[in-house]
Amino acid sequence: MKHVDSESPSDVARWLQSESTNLWPAFLGSLSLRRSRCIRKNCPACESGEQHQSYVLYGRANANGRRVAVYVPEELVPEVQRGLDNGRALQELLQQAAPRYVKALKRERTEAAKSKKSRAV
Repeated sequence: MKHVDSESPSDVARWLQSESTNLWPAFLGSLSLRRSRCIRKNCPACESGEQHQSYVLYGRANANGRRVAVYVPEELVPEVQRGLDNGRALQELLQQAAPRYVKALKRERTEAAKSKKSRAV
């Protein structure tokens, strides 16, 4: 790969694609373990204060930012956690890609202007 100071916009795109290849599943949100009481009378777990635990994935439904919560069965927790970890990694890659891509576009524009100027002389 070229040095970051000399990469083109297509170099940045290839880098991002290469780095994100193994980041599936990927999503944003948070996974929480919650404890709550049940509706049964005289439940031993609730009476002891232990309560019942369950995992919930919290996220945003759409552009209006409506918050959603989805129950996650315990056996799916590792896969969901992997998706959240991948989502954070992908988000970090996108944050790195933004300035690199803009710098590459500006460099390409400058080089095109120099080339145009040299042909005019």
